Amino acid sequence: MKKLFPLAFLLFVATFTACKTDRANKTAVVDPVSPAAAKAQLDVFRDTIEVRWNQMIASDDAKMRDTKQVLRELQKQPNANTTQVRQLTRANDRLKTLRYTQRTMTASERIDAYDAAQDSVLRAVYAVALPASGPANETVQSLTESIQAADNQVVGYRVRYDQAAKQFNNYLKVHEPEISKAGAKYKQLQPLPLFELQQ
Repeated sequence: MKKLFPLAFLLFVATFTACKTDRANKTAVVDPVSPAAAKAQLDVFRDTIEVRWNQMIASDDAKMRDTKQVLRELQKQPNANTTQVRQLTRANDRLKTLRYTQRTMTASERIDAYDAAQDSVLRAVYAVALPASGPANETVQSLTESIQAADNQVVGYRVRYDQAAKQFNNYLKVHEPEISKAGAKYKQLQPLPLFELQQ
């Protein structure tokens, strides 16, 4: 009997310690309104925004590359208007310098100017690449279809970017007290401009 008592006591202590450890682990959850939670959520939003922005820009870059390739193909044709093709190539190359960034798009006229410049180049390229008078070169036809498909996706990319940016902007507004305690890197964050016109 005396031997059983110390054994029972040890079992009780082991069980009590295990329960205490379990409770300690359960309370180690991050408080959803803490600065740490705000940092984690902002990092998720910023990663999403970066992915969506990069997808949109990659599509736009591919469209410019395909346009340049169409113009190269047109240059090889025996009846090519070389002066016009050179002018269109220069205009296409200049588009990247006109393109907005996540910061410069605060001025919606910059987006409008870029869209107008690109539309102008593409309309001129389509007129040469897909003449009404006859069938286009097969490579030119295929590349032009890729350009048109990418051009049709622009609005979708912008809508998806705006959705992520709106979530980020809303979080900044609603959780300002937590963000202000999250460190200098987070306190300096500003709302992002949107493609959607603000009222």
